[in-house]
Amino acid sequence: MAALVVLAALVAWPVGLLIWANGLLQHTPALSGAPDTPGTTYLLAGSDARGEEGGIAEDGTEGQRTDTILLLHVPSSGPTALISLPRDTYVDVPGHGGSKLNSAFAWGGAPLLVQTVEGLTGLTVDHYAEIGMGGVARLVDAVGGVNLCYDGDVDDPDSGMVWAAGCHDVGGGAALAFARMRKADPQGDVGRALRQRQLIGAVMGEVSPRSLAFDPGAQVSLVEAGTGALTFDEDAGVLDVARLALAFRDANGEGGITGTPPIASLDHRPGGIGSTVLLDPDLTPAFFTAVRDGTLPPGEQGGAPS
Repeated sequence: MAALVVLAALVAWPVGLLIWANGLLQHTPALSGAPDTPGTTYLLAGSDARGEEGGIAEDGTEGQRTDTILLLHVPSSGPTALISLPRDTYVDVPGHGGSKLNSAFAWGGAPLLVQTVEGLTGLTVDHYAEIGMGGVARLVDAVGGVNLCYDGDVDDPDSGMVWAAGCHDVGGGAALAFARMRKADPQGDVGRALRQRQLIGAVMGEVSPRSLAFDPGAQVSLVEAGTGALTFDEDAGVLDVARLALAFRDANGEGGITGTPPIASLDHRPGGIGSTVLLDPDLTPAFFTAVRDGTLPPGEQGGAPS
């Protein structure tokens, strides 16, 4: 009888945790309803809402901003790809014309950002996830800190990043500054995207299923931090979130693909909106077709022009 009680508890705990976590998920309208394209595509956005708890201070900027835009694609066959879309990428924003990619988020939130990315890539977004930048610190602290690397000394008052070149174990506050720093990075927006991807990968690397299985307290803390920091599309459930996490891990593994679309210029000035990132008009369509079809070779792709 005692063994039966223990067995029942072992089965009931993960089931109960799953139901509880599913009820905590925050949702927002995001998906366009466009016809499906092959594979599964996720769009991840880091939101810097002004005045957000743990976020940046009020500075007179209206609306939301997104400094992180990641396209994660799991093809029907072939390697999983995680592509950073620079926030200043010059794109056609439906209803607004040519502008920076993150303007779509400022003007129309998740729905307009999804439509804009679909127009750029030719991929239908199946699921959307948004993380408030203030939630980054809570996630890092929930996993007990992370190890991050940057090859340069930094003292950047805008982001708060103070760094000696090399790798360091950091808590939530330092990780948040690491993810925000841009002006002191020679690669600007592209360099920041690489560090943000490193941070997300480091957080996921600290989430060991084996250790969590025997630490219910850690499970609860992580679920609370994750669901508090993240918002998902209207159709997403906790299993979709788990699939997203596994796909992210696959993309950052040895057989995965990371990088950016082919970039023609980091200082394209179309007029009226300042400096933008111009994707290579000749190479970019074929690049996203290859992402969709799973025909790109594993490893780092794209990047800034030399």
